[in-house]
Amino acid sequence: ASKKCHMADPNITEETTYFIPRNPVVDAGTNTDPPVVCCPLLHRFCPCPPSGLWASLITKVLLAAVLFGVVWSITEEECLPGGNLFGITMIFLCALIGGKLVELIRLPNLPPLPPLLGMLLMGFLLRNIPVVNTGVYVDHKWSAALRNIALAVILARAGLGLDPSALKKLKSVCLRVSVGPCMIETCTVALMSHFLMGLPWIWGFILGFVLGALSPAVVVPSMLLLQKEGYGVEKGIPTLLMAAGSFDDMLCITGFTTCLGMAFATGSTWYNLLRGVLEVAGGTVAGILLGFLIQYFPSVDQKHLVMKRSFLVLGLSIFAVFGSAVAGFPGSGGLCTLVLAFIGGIGWSAGKAQVAEVVSWVWDIFQPLLFGLIGAEIRISAMEGHAVGLGIASLLTALLVRVLFTFVCVLCAGFNLKEKLFIALAWMPKATVQAAIGSTALDMARTRKNEQLQKYGMDVLTVAVLAILFTAPVGALIIGLSGPRLLQKPKNSSCGERTPITYESTL
Repeated sequence: ASKKCHMADPNITEETTYFIPRNPVVDAGTNTDPPVVCCPLLHRFCPCPPSGLWASLITKVLLAAVLFGVVWSITEEECLPGGNLFGITMIFLCALIGGKLVELIRLPNLPPLPPLLGMLLMGFLLRNIPVVNTGVYVDHKWSAALRNIALAVILARAGLGLDPSALKKLKSVCLRVSVGPCMIETCTVALMSHFLMGLPWIWGFILGFVLGALSPAVVVPSMLLLQKEGYGVEKGIPTLLMAAGSFDDMLCITGFTTCLGMAFATGSTWYNLLRGVLEVAGGTVAGILLGFLIQYFPSVDQKHLVMKRSFLVLGLSIFAVFGSAVAGFPGSGGLCTLVLAFIGGIGWSAGKAQVAEVVSWVWDIFQPLLFGLIGAEIRISAMEGHAVGLGIASLLTALLVRVLFTFVCVLCAGFNLKEKLFIALAWMPKATVQAAIGSTALDMARTRKNEQLQKYGMDVLTVAVLAILFTAPVGALIIGLSGPRLLQKPKNSSCGERTPITYESTL
Protein backbone atom coordinates (compact mmCIF):
# COMPACT_ATOMS: atom_id res chain seq x y z
CA ALA A 1 0.00 0.00 0.00
CA SER A 2 1.07 3.56 -0.62
CA LYS A 3 2.39 5.57 2.25
CA LYS A 4 0.19 8.53 3.22
CA CYS A 5 1.46 11.70 4.73
CA HIS A 6 -1.12 14.04 6.30
CA MET A 7 0.17 17.58 6.23
CA ALA A 8 -1.60 20.55 7.74
CA ASP A 9 -1.50 23.63 5.57
CA PRO A 10 -2.52 26.81 7.43
CA ASN A 11 -4.20 28.11 4.26
CA ILE A 12 -6.38 25.03 3.86
CA THR A 13 -9.34 24.49 6.15
CA GLU A 14 -9.37 20.71 5.97
CA GLU A 15 -6.65 18.11 6.08
CA THR A 16 -5.27 17.10 2.66
CA THR A 17 -3.85 13.65 1.84
CA TYR A 18 -0.69 13.48 -0.27
CA PHE A 19 0.37 10.25 -1.93
CA ILE A 20 4.17 9.71 -1.76
CA PRO A 21 5.81 7.60 -4.48
CA ARG A 22 7.39 4.38 -3.35
CA ASN A 23 11.13 4.06 -2.92
CA PRO A 24 12.40 2.38 -6.09
CA VAL A 25 15.10 0.50 -4.15
CA VAL A 26 12.97 -0.75 -1.29
CA ASP A 27 10.02 -1.53 -3.44
CA ALA A 28 11.97 -3.06 -6.32
CA GLY A 29 10.27 -5.93 -8.03
CA THR A 30 6.77 -5.02 -6.85
CA ASN A 31 3.87 -3.81 -9.00
CA THR A 32 2.97 -0.27 -8.09
CA ASP A 33 0.34 2.13 -9.37
CA PRO A 34 1.47 5.49 -10.79
CA PRO A 35 1.78 8.11 -8.08
CA VAL A 36 -1.19 10.47 -7.62
CA VAL A 37 -0.34 13.98 -6.51
CA CYS A 38 -3.22 16.25 -5.36
CA CYS A 39 -2.83 20.01 -5.81
CA PRO A 40 -4.05 21.79 -2.64
CA LEU A 41 -5.17 24.92 -4.51
CA LEU A 42 -7.14 22.97 -7.10
CA HIS A 43 -8.70 20.80 -4.42
CA ARG A 44 -9.75 23.90 -2.50
CA PHE A 45 -11.58 25.70 -5.32
CA CYS A 46 -12.76 22.75 -7.37
CA PRO A 47 -13.32 19.75 -5.08
CA CYS A 48 -14.31 16.51 -6.74
CA PRO A 49 -16.83 15.37 -5.80
CA PRO A 50 -18.02 18.85 -4.62
CA SER A 51 -19.12 19.49 -1.06
CA GLY A 52 -20.36 22.34 1.05
CA LEU A 53 -21.86 25.34 -0.74
CA TRP A 54 -21.25 23.98 -4.25
CA ALA A 55 -22.92 20.69 -3.42
CA SER A 56 -25.89 22.53 -1.88
CA LEU A 57 -26.36 24.69 -4.99
CA ILE A 58 -26.08 21.76 -7.36
CA THR A 59 -28.58 19.78 -5.26
CA LYS A 60 -31.12 22.61 -5.28
CA VAL A 61 -30.81 23.08 -9.02
CA LEU A 62 -31.20 19.35 -9.51
CA LEU A 63 -34.30 19.23 -7.28
CA ALA A 64 -35.86 22.18 -9.12
CA ALA A 65 -35.12 20.56 -12.50
CA VAL A 66 -36.64 17.24 -11.43
CA LEU A 67 -39.73 18.98 -10.02
CA PHE A 68 -40.17 20.94 -13.24
CA GLY A 69 -39.73 17.79 -15.29
CA VAL A 70 -42.35 15.90 -13.29
CA VAL A 71 -44.87 18.77 -13.47
CA TRP A 72 -44.21 19.33 -17.16
CA SER A 73 -44.68 15.65 -17.96
CA ILE A 74 -48.08 15.77 -16.24
CA THR A 75 -49.43 19.20 -17.20
CA GLU A 76 -47.43 19.86 -20.40
CA GLU A 77 -48.30 23.41 -21.59
CA GLU A 78 -49.59 24.61 -18.20
CA CYS A 79 -46.08 24.99 -16.81
CA LEU A 80 -44.64 26.65 -19.92
CA PRO A 81 -44.76 30.43 -20.61
CA GLY A 82 -48.39 31.39 -21.10
CA GLY A 83 -49.67 28.60 -18.85
CA ASN A 84 -51.32 29.02 -15.47
CA LEU A 85 -48.72 27.13 -13.43
CA PHE A 86 -45.90 29.11 -15.03
CA GLY A 87 -47.71 32.39 -14.32
CA ILE A 88 -48.43 31.49 -10.70
CA THR A 89 -44.84 30.41 -10.12
CA MET A 90 -43.42 33.59 -11.64
CA ILE A 91 -45.79 35.82 -9.67
CA PHE A 92 -44.93 34.01 -6.45
CA LEU A 93 -41.16 34.21 -6.99
CA CYS A 94 -41.20 37.84 -8.16
CA ALA A 95 -43.50 38.87 -5.30
CA LEU A 96 -41.20 37.12 -2.85
CA ILE A 97 -38.16 38.93 -4.28
CA GLY A 98 -40.05 42.25 -4.25
CA GLY A 99 -40.93 41.80 -0.59
CA LYS A 100 -37.31 41.01 0.31
CA LEU A 101 -36.07 44.09 -1.57
CA VAL A 102 -38.50 46.36 0.29
CA GLU A 103 -37.37 44.84 3.59
CA LEU A 104 -33.82 45.92 2.77
CA ILE A 105 -34.88 49.58 2.67
CA ARG A 106 -33.88 50.89 6.08
CA LEU A 107 -34.33 54.44 7.26
CA PRO A 108 -32.69 55.57 10.51
CA ASN A 109 -34.99 55.56 13.55
CA LEU A 110 -37.96 54.39 11.47
CA PRO A 111 -39.78 51.05 11.29
CA PRO A 112 -39.14 48.87 8.22
CA LEU A 113 -41.50 49.31 5.29
CA PRO A 114 -44.04 46.48 4.99
CA PRO A 115 -42.85 43.89 2.42
CA LEU A 116 -46.36 43.62 1.00
CA LEU A 117 -45.67 46.83 -0.94
CA GLY A 118 -42.94 45.13 -2.96
CA MET A 119 -45.20 42.13 -3.57
CA LEU A 120 -48.01 44.35 -4.82
CA LEU A 121 -45.74 46.37 -7.10
CA MET A 122 -44.15 43.24 -8.58
CA GLY A 123 -47.55 41.86 -9.53
CA PHE A 124 -48.49 45.22 -11.02
CA LEU A 125 -45.30 45.32 -13.11
CA LEU A 126 -45.71 41.76 -14.38
CA ARG A 127 -49.21 42.63 -15.54
CA ASN A 128 -48.33 45.88 -17.31
CA ILE A 129 -44.94 45.24 -18.98
CA PRO A 130 -45.85 44.54 -22.63
CA VAL A 131 -43.50 41.62 -23.31
CA VAL A 132 -43.81 39.98 -19.91
CA ASN A 133 -47.60 40.04 -19.55
CA THR A 134 -48.07 37.60 -22.44
CA GLY A 135 -45.90 34.95 -20.80
CA VAL A 136 -47.02 35.53 -17.21
CA TYR A 137 -50.70 34.73 -17.50
CA VAL A 138 -53.10 33.41 -14.85
CA ASP A 139 -56.70 32.56 -15.65
CA HIS A 140 -59.32 34.47 -13.66
CA LYS A 141 -60.69 31.28 -12.11
CA TRP A 142 -57.25 30.19 -10.92
CA SER A 143 -56.50 33.65 -9.58
CA ALA A 144 -59.85 33.93 -7.78
CA ALA A 145 -59.44 30.48 -6.22
CA LEU A 146 -55.97 31.29 -4.88
CA ARG A 147 -57.11 34.64 -3.51
CA ASN A 148 -60.08 33.01 -1.78
CA ILE A 149 -57.76 30.45 -0.19
CA ALA A 150 -55.57 33.32 1.04
CA LEU A 151 -58.72 35.03 2.37
CA ALA A 152 -59.64 31.89 4.32
CA VAL A 153 -56.13 31.68 5.77
CA ILE A 154 -56.03 35.32 6.89
CA LEU A 155 -59.52 35.05 8.42
CA ALA A 156 -58.51 31.92 10.34
CA ARG A 157 -55.40 33.70 11.54
CA ALA A 158 -57.47 36.69 12.62
CA GLY A 159 -59.86 34.45 14.56
CA LEU A 160 -56.99 32.72 16.35
CA GLY A 161 -55.47 36.12 17.12
CA LEU A 162 -58.48 37.37 19.08
CA ASP A 163 -57.71 37.43 22.79
CA PRO A 164 -60.61 36.26 25.01
CA SER A 165 -59.14 38.01 28.05
CA ALA A 166 -59.06 41.29 26.12
CA LEU A 167 -62.71 40.75 25.26
CA LYS A 168 -63.60 40.46 28.93
CA LYS A 169 -61.59 43.52 29.87
CA LEU A 170 -62.80 45.69 27.01
CA LYS A 171 -63.50 49.18 28.15
CA SER A 172 -65.76 51.70 26.51
CA VAL A 173 -62.83 53.48 24.87
CA CYS A 174 -61.77 50.30 23.06
CA LEU A 175 -65.30 49.79 21.77
CA ARG A 176 -65.48 53.40 20.63
CA VAL A 177 -62.14 53.21 18.84
CA SER A 178 -62.94 49.91 17.10
CA VAL A 179 -66.51 50.70 16.05
CA GLY A 180 -66.81 54.49 15.68
CA PRO A 181 -64.03 55.33 13.16
CA CYS A 182 -64.78 52.23 11.10
CA MET A 183 -68.47 53.06 10.70
CA ILE A 184 -67.96 56.78 10.08
CA GLU A 185 -65.34 56.07 7.39
CA THR A 186 -67.59 53.46 5.77
CA CYS A 187 -70.49 55.89 5.59
CA THR A 188 -68.24 58.66 4.27
CA VAL A 189 -66.85 56.43 1.52
CA ALA A 190 -70.35 55.26 0.59
CA LEU A 191 -71.55 58.87 0.36
CA MET A 192 -68.54 60.10 -1.63
CA SER A 193 -68.42 57.13 -4.01
CA HIS A 194 -72.15 57.38 -4.72
CA PHE A 195 -72.08 61.04 -5.72
CA LEU A 196 -68.54 61.26 -7.14
CA MET A 197 -67.95 57.83 -8.71
CA GLY A 198 -71.55 56.94 -9.51
CA LEU A 199 -71.61 53.69 -7.52
CA PRO A 200 -74.98 52.39 -6.29
CA TRP A 201 -75.53 52.73 -2.56
CA ILE A 202 -74.95 49.04 -1.83
CA TRP A 203 -71.68 49.10 -3.81
CA GLY A 204 -70.70 52.28 -2.02
CA PHE A 205 -71.03 50.49 1.30
CA ILE A 206 -69.09 47.51 -0.09
CA LEU A 207 -66.24 49.89 -0.91
CA GLY A 208 -66.67 51.58 2.47
CA PHE A 209 -66.28 48.36 4.43
CA VAL A 210 -63.26 47.40 2.29
CA LEU A 211 -61.53 50.69 3.10
CA GLY A 212 -62.70 50.87 6.71
CA ALA A 213 -60.60 47.93 7.91
CA LEU A 214 -57.29 48.57 9.65
CA SER A 215 -54.18 46.66 8.57
CA PRO A 216 -52.73 44.39 11.28
CA ALA A 217 -49.67 43.83 9.05
CA VAL A 218 -48.68 47.48 9.52
CA VAL A 219 -50.11 48.48 12.90
CA VAL A 220 -49.24 45.45 15.02
CA PRO A 221 -45.45 45.32 14.29
CA SER A 222 -45.18 49.08 14.77
CA MET A 223 -47.05 48.92 18.09
CA LEU A 224 -44.87 46.05 19.28
CA LEU A 225 -41.74 48.08 18.56
CA LEU A 226 -43.06 51.06 20.51
CA GLN A 227 -44.18 48.78 23.34
CA LYS A 228 -40.73 47.21 23.48
CA GLU A 229 -39.17 50.63 24.02
CA GLY A 230 -41.80 51.56 26.62
CA TYR A 231 -43.59 54.29 24.67
CA GLY A 232 -47.24 54.56 25.70
CA VAL A 233 -47.06 51.41 27.82
CA GLU A 234 -48.03 53.18 31.05
CA LYS A 235 -51.46 54.04 29.62
CA GLY A 236 -51.75 50.89 27.52
CA ILE A 237 -51.88 52.66 24.14
CA PRO A 238 -50.16 49.90 22.08
CA THR A 239 -52.36 47.23 23.66
CA LEU A 240 -55.47 49.34 23.08
CA LEU A 241 -54.73 49.82 19.38
CA MET A 242 -53.80 46.18 18.77
CA ALA A 243 -56.93 44.87 20.52
CA ALA A 244 -59.27 47.39 18.90
CA GLY A 245 -57.74 46.68 15.49
CA SER A 246 -58.87 43.05 15.62
CA PHE A 247 -62.48 44.03 16.29
CA ASP A 248 -62.29 46.77 13.66
CA ASP A 249 -61.32 44.16 11.06
CA MET A 250 -63.99 41.71 12.22
CA LEU A 251 -66.69 44.39 11.98
CA CYS A 252 -65.58 45.42 8.48
CA ILE A 253 -65.45 41.84 7.22
CA THR A 254 -68.91 41.13 8.64
CA GLY A 255 -70.35 44.28 7.07
CA PHE A 256 -68.62 43.56 3.76
CA THR A 257 -69.92 40.00 3.48
CA THR A 258 -73.45 41.15 4.40
CA CYS A 259 -73.48 43.90 1.75
CA LEU A 260 -71.89 41.56 -0.78
CA GLY A 261 -74.70 39.06 -0.36
CA MET A 262 -77.27 41.81 -0.75
CA ALA A 263 -75.57 43.20 -3.89
CA PHE A 264 -75.75 39.89 -5.75
CA ALA A 265 -79.13 38.76 -4.42
CA THR A 266 -82.31 39.00 -6.44
CA GLY A 267 -85.68 40.11 -5.14
CA SER A 268 -87.06 43.02 -3.17
CA THR A 269 -85.02 45.30 -0.94
CA TRP A 270 -86.63 43.96 2.23
CA TYR A 271 -85.90 40.40 1.15
CA ASN A 272 -82.27 41.27 0.49
CA LEU A 273 -81.99 42.98 3.89
CA LEU A 274 -83.49 39.95 5.60
CA ARG A 275 -81.18 37.73 3.58
CA GLY A 276 -78.17 39.69 4.85
CA VAL A 277 -79.29 39.25 8.45
CA LEU A 278 -79.83 35.53 7.88
CA GLU A 279 -76.37 35.17 6.37
CA VAL A 280 -74.81 36.80 9.43
CA ALA A 281 -76.83 34.63 11.80
CA GLY A 282 -76.18 31.47 9.76
CA GLY A 283 -72.45 32.12 9.53
CA THR A 284 -72.25 32.78 13.27
CA VAL A 285 -74.18 29.63 14.23
CA ALA A 286 -72.20 27.44 11.81
CA GLY A 287 -68.94 28.89 13.14
CA ILE A 288 -69.94 28.19 16.75
CA LEU A 289 -70.88 24.57 15.98
CA LEU A 290 -67.71 23.89 14.02
CA GLY A 291 -65.64 25.67 16.67
CA PHE A 292 -66.95 23.38 19.41
CA LEU A 293 -66.39 20.39 17.13
CA ILE A 294 -62.68 21.11 16.66
CA GLN A 295 -62.32 21.79 20.38
CA TYR A 296 -62.89 18.10 21.16
CA PHE A 297 -61.79 16.40 17.94
CA PRO A 298 -59.02 15.42 17.68
CA SER A 299 -58.80 14.46 21.35
CA VAL A 300 -55.78 15.42 23.40
CA ASP A 301 -54.52 11.80 23.61
CA GLN A 302 -53.91 11.55 19.85
CA LYS A 303 -50.55 11.85 18.12
CA HIS A 304 -49.63 14.83 15.94
CA LEU A 305 -52.30 16.88 17.70
CA VAL A 306 -51.11 20.28 16.46
CA MET A 307 -50.96 19.23 12.82
CA LYS A 308 -54.43 17.68 12.96
CA ARG A 309 -55.92 20.77 14.58
CA SER A 310 -54.19 23.03 12.06
CA PHE A 311 -55.47 20.93 9.17
CA LEU A 312 -59.02 21.08 10.49
CA VAL A 313 -58.90 24.84 11.00
CA LEU A 314 -57.52 25.52 7.53
CA GLY A 315 -59.66 22.89 5.83
CA LEU A 316 -62.90 24.05 7.43
CA SER A 317 -62.02 27.69 6.76
CA ILE A 318 -61.43 27.07 3.06
CA PHE A 319 -64.57 24.91 2.87
CA ALA A 320 -66.62 27.65 4.57
CA VAL A 321 -65.45 30.33 2.12
CA PHE A 322 -65.96 28.22 -1.01
CA GLY A 323 -68.95 26.22 0.23
CA SER A 324 -70.94 29.30 1.21
CA ALA A 325 -70.52 30.68 -2.32
CA VAL A 326 -71.63 27.39 -3.86
CA ALA A 327 -74.67 27.29 -1.55
CA GLY A 328 -75.66 30.83 -2.59
CA PHE A 329 -74.82 32.50 0.72
CA PRO A 330 -71.40 34.09 0.09
CA GLY A 331 -71.70 36.47 3.00
CA SER A 332 -71.68 33.76 5.66
CA GLY A 333 -68.38 32.04 4.84
CA GLY A 334 -66.00 34.71 6.13
CA LEU A 335 -67.86 35.19 9.40
CA CYS A 336 -68.07 31.42 9.91
CA THR A 337 -64.29 31.18 9.53
CA LEU A 338 -63.65 33.93 12.09
CA VAL A 339 -66.01 32.40 14.66
CA LEU A 340 -64.85 28.78 14.31
CA ALA A 341 -61.18 29.75 14.68
CA PHE A 342 -61.95 31.90 17.71
CA ILE A 343 -64.10 29.24 19.44
CA GLY A 344 -61.59 26.51 18.68
CA GLY A 345 -58.73 28.59 20.07
CA ILE A 346 -60.60 29.12 23.34
CA GLY A 347 -60.90 25.37 23.90
CA TRP A 348 -57.25 24.64 23.06
CA SER A 349 -55.90 27.04 25.68
CA ALA A 350 -52.08 26.77 25.59
CA GLY A 351 -52.13 24.72 22.36
CA LYS A 352 -53.65 27.65 20.49
CA ALA A 353 -50.26 29.31 20.01
CA GLN A 354 -48.84 26.25 18.23
CA VAL A 355 -51.79 26.07 15.83
CA ALA A 356 -51.50 29.81 15.18
CA GLU A 357 -47.83 29.30 14.32
CA VAL A 358 -48.66 26.63 11.74
CA VAL A 359 -51.34 28.88 10.22
CA SER A 360 -48.80 31.71 10.06
CA TRP A 361 -46.45 29.41 8.07
CA VAL A 362 -49.23 28.80 5.56
CA TRP A 363 -49.88 32.55 5.41
CA ASP A 364 -46.20 33.14 4.62
CA ILE A 365 -46.74 31.05 1.47
CA PHE A 366 -50.01 32.66 0.39
CA GLN A 367 -49.09 36.25 1.25
CA PRO A 368 -46.85 36.73 -1.83
CA LEU A 369 -49.48 35.05 -3.99
CA LEU A 370 -52.27 37.24 -2.63
CA PHE A 371 -50.53 40.59 -3.07
CA GLY A 372 -48.89 39.54 -6.32
CA LEU A 373 -52.21 38.44 -7.82
CA ILE A 374 -53.95 41.58 -6.55
CA GLY A 375 -51.32 43.73 -8.23
CA ALA A 376 -51.66 41.67 -11.42
CA GLU A 377 -55.38 42.47 -11.55
CA ILE A 378 -54.70 46.16 -12.18
CA ARG A 379 -54.17 47.10 -15.81
CA ILE A 380 -53.17 50.62 -16.70
CA SER A 381 -54.92 50.37 -20.06
CA ALA A 382 -58.24 49.53 -18.37
CA MET A 383 -58.03 52.29 -15.76
CA GLU A 384 -59.99 55.47 -16.33
CA GLY A 385 -58.27 58.67 -15.27
CA HIS A 386 -61.34 60.33 -13.80
CA ALA A 387 -62.28 57.16 -11.88
CA VAL A 388 -58.80 57.02 -10.32
CA GLY A 389 -58.91 60.73 -9.46
CA LEU A 390 -62.37 60.49 -7.92
CA GLY A 391 -61.35 57.35 -6.03
CA ILE A 392 -58.33 59.14 -4.55
CA ALA A 393 -60.53 62.09 -3.59
CA SER A 394 -62.99 59.76 -1.85
CA LEU A 395 -60.15 57.97 -0.07
CA LEU A 396 -58.46 61.13 1.20
CA THR A 397 -61.76 62.63 2.37
CA ALA A 398 -62.66 59.44 4.24
CA LEU A 399 -59.20 59.30 5.86
CA LEU A 400 -59.53 62.88 7.07
CA VAL A 401 -62.95 62.16 8.56
CA ARG A 402 -61.62 58.97 10.17
CA VAL A 403 -58.66 60.71 11.82
CA LEU A 404 -60.84 63.53 13.16
CA PHE A 405 -63.52 61.16 14.47
CA THR A 406 -60.90 58.94 16.11
CA PHE A 407 -59.61 62.01 17.93
CA VAL A 408 -63.17 62.69 19.14
CA CYS A 409 -63.61 59.08 20.31
CA VAL A 410 -60.66 59.33 22.74
CA LEU A 411 -61.47 62.80 24.13
CA CYS A 412 -62.72 61.51 27.48
CA ALA A 413 -60.44 58.50 27.80
CA GLY A 414 -57.77 59.95 30.11
CA PHE A 415 -55.15 60.66 27.44
CA ASN A 416 -53.31 63.92 27.00
CA LEU A 417 -53.39 65.94 23.77
CA LYS A 418 -50.27 64.35 22.25
CA GLU A 419 -51.49 60.82 22.97
CA LYS A 420 -54.89 61.56 21.42
CA LEU A 421 -53.17 62.90 18.33
CA PHE A 422 -50.99 59.78 18.07
CA ILE A 423 -53.97 57.41 18.35
CA ALA A 424 -55.80 59.33 15.64
CA LEU A 425 -52.81 59.27 13.27
CA ALA A 426 -51.98 55.61 13.95
CA TRP A 427 -55.53 54.53 13.09
CA MET A 428 -55.21 54.86 9.29
CA PRO A 429 -52.92 52.20 7.62
CA LYS A 430 -54.65 49.74 5.28
CA ALA A 431 -53.21 46.70 3.52
CA THR A 432 -53.96 43.07 4.44
CA VAL A 433 -57.76 43.10 4.67
CA GLN A 434 -58.05 45.29 1.58
CA ALA A 435 -55.99 42.77 -0.41
CA ALA A 436 -57.96 39.84 0.99
CA ILE A 437 -61.48 41.12 0.26
CA GLY A 438 -60.87 43.87 -2.29
CA SER A 439 -61.18 41.56 -5.30
CA THR A 440 -63.99 39.36 -3.99
CA ALA A 441 -66.75 41.52 -5.47
CA LEU A 442 -64.99 41.56 -8.86
CA ASP A 443 -64.63 37.78 -8.82
CA MET A 444 -68.33 37.33 -8.10
CA ALA A 445 -69.25 39.82 -10.81
CA ARG A 446 -67.22 37.83 -13.33
CA THR A 447 -69.14 34.68 -12.50
CA ARG A 448 -72.38 36.53 -13.30
CA LYS A 449 -70.88 37.78 -16.61
CA ASN A 450 -72.40 41.19 -16.04
CA GLU A 451 -70.27 43.99 -17.48
CA GLN A 452 -71.82 46.69 -15.29
CA LEU A 453 -71.20 44.70 -12.11
CA GLN A 454 -67.66 43.98 -13.29
CA LYS A 455 -67.08 47.73 -13.68
CA TYR A 456 -68.26 48.32 -10.11
CA GLY A 457 -66.04 45.50 -8.89
CA MET A 458 -63.01 46.91 -10.73
CA ASP A 459 -63.65 50.35 -9.18
CA VAL A 460 -63.68 48.76 -5.72
CA LEU A 461 -60.46 46.87 -6.40
CA THR A 462 -58.72 49.93 -7.87
CA VAL A 463 -59.49 52.14 -4.89
CA ALA A 464 -58.46 49.31 -2.52
CA VAL A 465 -55.06 49.04 -4.24
CA LEU A 466 -54.61 52.81 -4.13
CA ALA A 467 -55.41 52.73 -0.40
CA ILE A 468 -52.71 50.09 0.17
CA LEU A 469 -50.08 51.98 -1.83
CA PHE A 470 -50.80 55.26 -0.04
CA THR A 471 -51.65 54.42 3.56
CA ALA A 472 -49.35 51.42 4.24
CA PRO A 473 -45.98 53.21 3.86
CA VAL A 474 -47.28 56.58 5.06
CA GLY A 475 -48.94 55.00 8.09
CA ALA A 476 -45.81 53.04 9.04
CA LEU A 477 -43.67 56.18 8.76
CA ILE A 478 -46.12 58.29 10.74
CA ILE A 479 -46.23 55.76 13.58
CA GLY A 480 -42.44 55.44 13.63
CA LEU A 481 -41.87 59.21 13.59
CA SER A 482 -44.63 60.38 15.92
CA GLY A 483 -44.48 57.56 18.49
CA PRO A 484 -41.26 58.62 20.28
CA ARG A 485 -42.31 62.28 20.10
CA LEU A 486 -45.95 62.06 21.18
CA LEU A 487 -45.89 59.15 23.65
CA GLN A 488 -44.26 58.98 27.06
CA LYS A 489 -42.15 56.32 28.69
CA PRO A 490 -43.01 54.98 32.16
CA LYS A 491 -41.76 57.15 34.99
CA ASN A 492 -39.83 54.25 36.50
CA SER A 493 -38.05 53.55 33.20
CA SER A 494 -34.34 52.96 33.56
CA CYS A 495 -33.71 55.34 30.69
CA GLY A 496 -33.91 58.91 31.85
CA GLU A 497 -34.29 60.45 28.42
CA ARG A 498 -36.16 59.40 25.37
CA THR A 499 -33.90 57.58 22.97
CA PRO A 500 -34.52 56.75 19.34
CA ILE A 501 -36.03 53.36 18.65
CA THR A 502 -33.76 50.73 17.14
CA TYR A 503 -35.82 48.66 14.72
CA GLU A 504 -34.43 45.17 14.53
CA SER A 505 -34.65 43.02 11.46
CA THR A 506 -36.33 40.22 13.39
CA LEU A 507 -39.56 42.20 13.41
